[in-house]
Amino acid sequence: MKKIIFILYFLLNFDYLIADSTSINSNKIFKNLRCLICQGQSVADSNSEFAQTIKLVVKDKIEEGKTEKEIYNFLIEKYGEWIVYKPQLNIVNSALWLIPYLVLLFGGIIIFLLFKKRGNR
Repeated sequence: MKKIIFILYFLLNFDYLIADSTSINSNKIFKNLRCLICQGQSVADSNSEFAQTIKLVVKDKIEEGKTEKEIYNFLIEKYGEWIVYKPQLNIVNSALWLIPYLVLLFGGIIIFLLFKKRGNR
């Protein structure tokens, strides 16, 4: 009897498990999208009309079978790259990440050379 109850419980909750897995993906996407109305809030945290619309769009895209990357590309095309908290890696973004380290490296080299020159005197 316990086996039958267990099997029935599992079968009745199987749809819940499938629905929960899609909501995890949508929540991950919502947290990576910036609300363009609210300052500094993700779509997951915002209650604005824009955030609600984006949530519906993302859910529709998930139901259409789109991948996470396709959803991000669609939203980036429509609203610009600023809507995504983690932008895609491209030449402009890599330059923005590398320039501070290069400045730090060259500054360190210049300071090292100045101290070395001062030590030779």
